[in-house]
Amino acid sequence: MPRFHAVFAVCLAAAVCSVSPSAHAQGVIMIGEINSYKALPALMVPYKKGWELAQDEINTSGGLLGKKLETVFRDDNANPGDAVRVADELLVRENVDVLSGVTLSNVGLAVADFAKQRKRFFLASGPLSDRMVWENGNRYTYRLRSGTHVLAASVVAEAAKLKKKRWAIVYPNYEYGQAAVKTFKEALKKAQPDVEFVAEQAPPYGKIDAGAVAQALADAKPDAIFNVLFGVDLTKFAREGKTRGLFEGREVVSLLTGEPEYLDPLKDDAPDNWITTGYPYYSIDTPEHKAFVAAYQKKYNDYPRLNSVVGYATVKAIAAGIKKAGSTDSEKLATAFSGLSFDTPFGPSMFRAIDNQSTFGIYVGRLGVKEGKGYMKTAAYIDGATLQPTDDQVRAWRTAP
Repeated sequence: MPRFHAVFAVCLAAAVCSVSPSAHAQGVIMIGEINSYKALPALMVPYKKGWELAQDEINTSGGLLGKKLETVFRDDNANPGDAVRVADELLVRENVDVLSGVTLSNVGLAVADFAKQRKRFFLASGPLSDRMVWENGNRYTYRLRSGTHVLAASVVAEAAKLKKKRWAIVYPNYEYGQAAVKTFKEALKKAQPDVEFVAEQAPPYGKIDAGAVAQALADAKPDAIFNVLFGVDLTKFAREGKTRGLFEGREVVSLLTGEPEYLDPLKDDAPDNWITTGYPYYSIDTPEHKAFVAAYQKKYNDYPRLNSVVGYATVKAIAAGIKKAGSTDSEKLATAFSGLSFDTPFGPSMFRAIDNQSTFGIYVGRLGVKEGKGYMKTAAYIDGATLQPTDDQVRAWRTAP
């Protein structure tokens, strides 16, 4: 683990322990938040800041149902078994009212199954696996962030406009990467029937041989590349591809790369002109987003990352659901969240009744490099409701054995 990540992890772990109450205080609504704080500090530090900003705003305005909102933060060790154990402890020992959180898909699926077995409400904030709401979906589990289907679908229209015939693909070889590639291939083939996929590279996550991958893609002589890598793998691939000239004269369509969490470490090695999903916090000019950024900067003297928005929006969604239900009872919450509208820094969103998935949207645009740093030089917001599969598809997936 890089030194700065290690420092983040130690500091965040200490903060998590220091703010966690040992018992459920009276007159308090308690949320049990489970996440990979030690394993993913670059994501979780801004996430927790966004979460606490929203919680402070709610409490300052009078709380929920006449009660103060508090959160017990717990680390899942990036492990499904540990996450389920922690979820049980939160319910039994801490007597929390609501379960929430999780970033890793395998952990999210485990906690969702636990919520189903225990019949306790769980709002998943960030796991990308669509099994969360489709094949493994259940009454008690809702998800805030869009999954792999919506992410991949969000860039297909721009990919089709390129009219490139020969595509190469690179992705991490686990569910997120596999599912994103499957959706992209199917959707692009439908939009552009003559498209060919001439090469695929699927290294294990965190173990990419970037030189070999870049060379294999170059050897296939593609017209364009679809990239699903992120984190350290993305950094290595972007730098190696730039060094080898892989991206010269080729279009690249990518997922996640425009998020500050992934652009910032690249600095001036950030890729130029890629089409990608991301978070252009510096150019979103809506009143709700400007208010969020101003409050975030005032509290933390820092700019928000995408996970800041996710943490903030998760708390706002929980608050809206509790207000609508008039209760923290899991059955009442599960009913209240169906069709629930709530506010986010990206504008209004709602939870679809058909699959418990929110319509939280995605920014898509082109990357650029300015003053030694990557940024999204163009970006447009796409409402998540417009990117979902058909209702018939969702019904088939949710009723599959």
